[in-house]
Amino acid sequence: MYTDKVMEHFRNPRNMGEIPNADGVGTVGNPVCGDLMTIYIKVKDNKLEDVKFKTFGCGAAIATSSMITELAKGKTLDEAMKITRGDVADSLGGLPPIKMHCSNLAADGLHAAIQDYLKKKEAKQ
Repeated sequence: MYTDKVMEHFRNPRNMGEIPNADGVGTVGNPVCGDLMTIYIKVKDNKLEDVKFKTFGCGAAIATSSMITELAKGKTLDEAMKITRGDVADSLGGLPPIKMHCSNLAADGLHAAIQDYLKKKEAKQ
């Protein structure tokens, strides 16, 4: 059902945890399946210096959270905003159709964290 890459990210998630004093935080959820995901970002010179996550959900939700952190780390904010739901799923070698909503959460969570950062930055100016 799951690719080896999905299972690897589920069993050994990358960048799991919280970033104290994160520059941006995005929390998204899916009330249908109960998955809840929070993405934390640290920004330096308009680049994502660090990206971490905390996820409550199924194996696919954990794997997509892990993958989004790897895809986003080191990217500029503009580059990270262009990471799509499909990019997350493709990077994991695909997801079963019934689990595609999990990749939606990962991309949406990252985008929400970046938007949170930009709102905070704007408020300071």
